[in-house]
Amino acid sequence: MTLAACGGGGGGKGGEATPTPPPSGTAPAASAPIEGASGPKALVIQIDGLTHATLREAIAAGRAPGLLGLTVAPAWTGGRNGTLSEQRTTAGPGWASLLTGTWANRHGVHWDTSDERIDASTPTFFALAHSNNPVAKMSAVTSNPLYPTLLAADVQSGAIATAVDCASDDACVTQRATTAVLAGDTLVLAQFGAPAIAAAREGLRSSGYDAAVDATMASVGALIASANRRQSNDAKDDWLIIVTAGYGLDGYGSASGLQLAENKTIFIASNKALASEPGVGADAPKDDGLTRLAATTDIAPTVLRQLGVAPGQDFEGIALQSRTSLRELTAVTGADKGSIVLSWMLGGDLTAPVHVLRDGKQVATLPAGTTVYTDAIVAASDGVYSYRYTLVAGEARASLSAQIAYVKPATLAPTLRNGLTNYHPLDALPALDVLGASTLAPRAADADGGTLVADDGFMAPYAAKALRVDSRVKNANGTAGYRLMQTGDITANPAVSAFTIGFWVRTDASCSQGVSNGGTVLGNKNYDSGSNAGLVISVWASCELRFNAGSGGTRADSNGYTLSAGQWAYVAMVVDKAGLKMTGYVFDPVKGAQTGSTALTTAITAQLGGLGNGLSLNEDGTGLYYQRWSASPRGAMDFNDLALWNRALTADELASIFKTAKPLSSLIP
Repeated sequence: MTLAACGGGGGGKGGEATPTPPPSGTAPAASAPIEGASGPKALVIQIDGLTHATLREAIAAGRAPGLLGLTVAPAWTGGRNGTLSEQRTTAGPGWASLLTGTWANRHGVHWDTSDERIDASTPTFFALAHSNNPVAKMSAVTSNPLYPTLLAADVQSGAIATAVDCASDDACVTQRATTAVLAGDTLVLAQFGAPAIAAAREGLRSSGYDAAVDATMASVGALIASANRRQSNDAKDDWLIIVTAGYGLDGYGSASGLQLAENKTIFIASNKALASEPGVGADAPKDDGLTRLAATTDIAPTVLRQLGVAPGQDFEGIALQSRTSLRELTAVTGADKGSIVLSWMLGGDLTAPVHVLRDGKQVATLPAGTTVYTDAIVAASDGVYSYRYTLVAGEARASLSAQIAYVKPATLAPTLRNGLTNYHPLDALPALDVLGASTLAPRAADADGGTLVADDGFMAPYAAKALRVDSRVKNANGTAGYRLMQTGDITANPAVSAFTIGFWVRTDASCSQGVSNGGTVLGNKNYDSGSNAGLVISVWASCELRFNAGSGGTRADSNGYTLSAGQWAYVAMVVDKAGLKMTGYVFDPVKGAQTGSTALTTAITAQLGGLGNGLSLNEDGTGLYYQRWSASPRGAMDFNDLALWNRALTADELASIFKTAKPLSSLIP
């Protein structure tokens, strides 16, 4: 086992000379030895800072002749938005996903810091290949100083025979990786970093970035030529070559870590036709269609299949050689809060049955072509439970983590009829109040962003429609959102000593409305300041929900609640005017029940009616919040079963709404 280092200036650490990269598409001099055992081999080349678009441009312009024989397809990284698999689109998490075929909730690398380590329970493709063939020699040559620490366990175990830290010297990477390839190492991982350094310093459209890309293309071409040279000298050699990137860059050349399409977009190029790699030769999608393509987690199982390692590992990707493709694995809590609904997409050969395993044990065998399965969970008590599911369809095998905030079957509290003043089931438009005591309509007739969506999160037979309010639909003044106008405003009526506002809500896939300055979910105030008169429930960065009330000079806040992006949660604000207390409730299918309270003052309770202009949905009481604060982007929020009571509901009453997933209409004759 060898741990080496080279790089920096004109010589390497320890006296090694820094090599000069060979011309594009050529191998080193013929005097270099060709040694090592014949057989299946893999060369994985990862390039930090090279985008899919830049790679295609370079190939089209003739700047990468050594890559002309490769298929190139867009791919993705960063996990699935709003799920347990979501991870930062930066170097450390991306590198760990390449090595392990899993996302951060499994491999444990969340940040780009030197203290991060891959979880010992999640083996890399080096460890798995070594376990399958202990005499196989494998090498890793890296440029990014962050990566050697993530390989340390494999070096110590002997899985990696030679690990070279080139310390930001890509010429060193070329030289040492070429040596490993020509020596016949079974698995060679070469990582280049010059494009990332140039992009960070000068941007994507700079001469420095172009020069770094050209130099890297020449080095990659040389490595590919070295593998081709071995194969041409030994018919028993069989090389799989994969070229990829660890993360995408935004328009400024930055790896921001966000779940934006440009940061999630990478590429997978290969010297072999891979049956389950879609999008070859195509542009990268700019929307959710990206996750229907291959992912960085597909690389590890693809490499291992090339090396003859038997399937059965716990990867979140598939071997791209598979004739059946298995993509977009999703796990959500069922409407009954007692089941997990799995869904997926199948492609290619659909003749084999689909097997479902939970925590390694088979729970179902489904007919060929099936793409959904509901797994009923039985638990002794309420709580958050985690499971690991594996789906097997023909040659394809992939896993995902799931979590459920399990609740035992419950009944909807009949007392919820008491004190109910306004109730909008939101099953149709226009949205009518069953009690006839309020109206709900667009804030502006020429800015109707309301539509009906089919999935409202309720169990059958109550599932019907829900109201989607899209603040991107606005008029010339920028007005958007919907407004609830009560016949008698319980927030402002001094005769009402307490009230409750409750509703189901689902944000977009990333809670984007709350990115910078927050977005109003429901409110009747000018939200330029939390001190302004009125009340508001708002969403902020990281899907944080906040409850606020103000007098015009003072404020009261209850913060720190969390929504699961893209999933239905029940939210309630309970205001006890007499007791001078405001309590927030959030019942989330993943985060569970969250509650907190804050003290009010008589000055605040006197101003809870806000602007006296109704309660807005997906806007503040002016209908112009997003117009004034454009850093919080406009977007869609879904609402259902909006209700107001002229009393303080109890925690048990509110929990029964969430637990039963039944609309209040089921209580009304």
